[in-house]
Amino acid sequence: MLQIIIPVLIGAVIAAIIAGFIAHSAGRSYERKQYDSKVGSAEEKAREIIDEALKTAETKKREALLEAKEESLKTKNELEKETKERRAELQRYEKRVLSKEENVEKKADALEKKEADLVRRENILGERTAEVEAQYEQGIQELERISGLTSEQAKEYLLKSVEEDVKHDTAKLIKELENKAKEEADKKARDLVVTAIQRCAADHVAETTVSVVQLPNDEMKGRIIGREGRNIRTLETLTGVELIIDDTPEAVVLSGFDPIRREVARIALERLIVDGRIHPARIEEMVEKAQREVEANMREDGEAAALEVGIHGILFENALQARESLAELGVRL
Repeated sequence: MLQIIIPVLIGAVIAAIIAGFIAHSAGRSYERKQYDSKVGSAEEKAREIIDEALKTAETKKREALLEAKEESLKTKNELEKETKERRAELQRYEKRVLSKEENVEKKADALEKKEADLVRRENILGERTAEVEAQYEQGIQELERISGLTSEQAKEYLLKSVEEDVKHDTAKLIKELENKAKEEADKKARDLVVTAIQRCAADHVAETTVSVVQLPNDEMKGRIIGREGRNIRTLETLTGVELIIDDTPEAVVLSGFDPIRREVARIALERLIVDGRIHPARIEEMVEKAQREVEANMREDGEAAALEVGIHGILFENALQARESLAELGVRL
């Protein structure tokens, strides 16, 4: 029995060992497969990661290269622009330098020409000076020969001539000073006369400083004044007489210390009233005619007065001046 059991047990143990070995081998094979599967999956994932990394690296590389190219192109353009600007600036500077050099050369040429011209003129001046001196000496000798006078005698003659001229000029200057003193005295006399007139009685002043012109109607006052006072201003400016237009019916008062000016204004105004055309141009024409008429009357009166007192040969200008002086003093001829 034991002989049967022992072999069976041995066989069972061997079978168990073989089964265990088989089971272990099968487990090891499964684990191997699992390991290989995991390793293969890890390798594939690693390859994917590597491929992705390579792709990313390639993309980064391309981007870096593109950025580097763009930066290089930008730097190149900036350098080219700066180079062009500096080249243009250098060209402008060269042009300015060339222009200055040309100007300097032109000025130098002009200075050389002027210097040459000055030298030529100096030479000509020296030659002419020598000629003039020679001609002067020759003239002196010729004058001495013709006049029979020596240089000393000629000097004495010239001194006498100059002395006579000085005496003449001195007399002329004295005459001018006398005339000036006379004019100043006349002016002072006029001032004294005006002061005396201003201090006289009102009736006498009015009689000698005022003239009255009768009007046909009061409407004529407005025509004499004119638009914006142009007519009256023109008449006052041309005659030097003040026109007083007030409430006095049908009358205009002419006021002024100079009776000649008042007479000119009176004649001109009366003729304008008769003519009816009162405007600045017509006023100027009438004033000129009145002045000529007054001068003619003064000339006639002066000549008659001179004949009456037995004075002959008086020029009209002197008579007119005497008339004006008497008129300023308030004396009526």
